[in-house]
Amino acid sequence: MSEKQNMLESRLYNAADPQLLQERTRARELLHQLNTSSPQDASLRARLQKELLPNAAEDLHIEYPFYCDYGTQIHTGKKVFINFNCTILDCAQVEIGDNVLIGPNVQIYTGTHPLSAQKRQEGLESAHKIHIGNNVWLGGGCIILPGVWIGDNAVVAAGAVVTRDVAPGTVVAGSPAKIIRRYLG
Repeated sequence: MSEKQNMLESRLYNAADPQLLQERTRARELLHQLNTSSPQDASLRARLQKELLPNAAEDLHIEYPFYCDYGTQIHTGKKVFINFNCTILDCAQVEIGDNVLIGPNVQIYTGTHPLSAQKRQEGLESAHKIHIGNNVWLGGGCIILPGVWIGDNAVVAAGAVVTRDVAPGTVVAGSPAKIIRRYLG
């Protein structure tokens, strides 16, 4: 089994694998072009964004700069807005539903490292899918950790650190994030 297959199936993998390094380098080149392109060059940005994020809806709007590992594991629904300085470490799939608002400086991490120091020294890591439902608002500076599922109509407050699943129609805040309000979204 390839290191990429291990990565995509949430098994330990070596991130220094040549194929993975090549794919990350490709993403870095596209990100560099996007992050330094003129806001007035809409056609160039649209072409580069589609190449970087082939599984994103056509109406995805990103305020640059933006950062990711691969781009290919990011799937977005309709009318998604991503504000400045968003980082998505997409070693595993990141599903983003329709009508999602992502505030500035949001960090979405699918990647993690083993607790074993020996395994970390061997360069091993793993990644776990993140799901963000429809009509979700991720407040500025929040952090979404590997394997988290965020239900439809949920709100994650600014600065929250989401370590576990968020129920639909709830507001979470704090570090670690806890429910502070339930509502019918």
